[in-house]
Amino acid sequence: MTWQTGWHKWKWVGFFLAPSLVGLTIFVVLPILSSFWMAFQDWNLLSPPEFVGVANFQELFADPAFWSALRYTLGFILLYIPLVFVLALAVAVLLNQKLRGVLIVRTATYLPVVASWVVVSLIWKWIFNPLYGLINPPLGALGIQAPAWLFEPGGALVAIVLTSVWKDLGYIAVLILGGLQAIDETLYEAARIDGANGVQRFFRVTLPLLTPTLFFVVIILLINSFQVFDQVWLMPMRDSAADRQVETIVTEVVKNAFSYNRMGYASAISWVLFVIIFAITFVQLRLQKRWVHYDAE
Repeated sequence: MTWQTGWHKWKWVGFFLAPSLVGLTIFVVLPILSSFWMAFQDWNLLSPPEFVGVANFQELFADPAFWSALRYTLGFILLYIPLVFVLALAVAVLLNQKLRGVLIVRTATYLPVVASWVVVSLIWKWIFNPLYGLINPPLGALGIQAPAWLFEPGGALVAIVLTSVWKDLGYIAVLILGGLQAIDETLYEAARIDGANGVQRFFRVTLPLLTPTLFFVVIILLINSFQVFDQVWLMPMRDSAADRQVETIVTEVVKNAFSYNRMGYASAISWVLFVIIFAITFVQLRLQKRWVHYDAE
């Protein structure tokens, strides 16, 4: 039929794609282009934007607040990613076992993921409260001097990391569980016939075939970690040292945009964050072939 080829075909393709393309253009493409344009402007939301060239970026690289936010962001990443990665792998291996009641355990593990970050932050803010929370009394009974978790920067960062691990553990475990269940059982049978024990099967069969999933998980964790915001914004005690000092790149963007009305400077920070995430993801993709395997050894 003639309508299936040539111009008639693409006309109907465009007709059915138009609603999605219009929404994509209005809500994604235009904001991205506007943000890039705004990074070279000085705009306080009250007066017209004024072109300042690369002045926002020059100020950014000389701004101690930006470097402090980057340091705390990297500190969060270095603590959070290894902890949630190892725990999620262990939980996924456990959930992959054919045990009685494992479906209930899977559901309970995933419940924190669907909870609102506002609710989770407030609950853990109460748990880490040094006066009436649930963490410090047991530590005190053991003779351990617990920090003032959400009042000082070091303790607040650890509390934020632990809360994030608890919240995200189920999601990462489900991703890894999907990879585990995609491994062919005949490979384990062959390994057993060859005399491999449980540890050898894990390192020779499970991990090599799980590397594509683990690679995806690492990329997702890094991208999400650089954009950490909710728990950093909500958990530190108001007007404490932690509240004044513990900032991440995204909290700097929000403060400059909506507290200081510096939209151009906030856009510049956003684009620097984009470049950092893009560079790290690019390096990961380049190194993928070195440790991602699709066949068991």
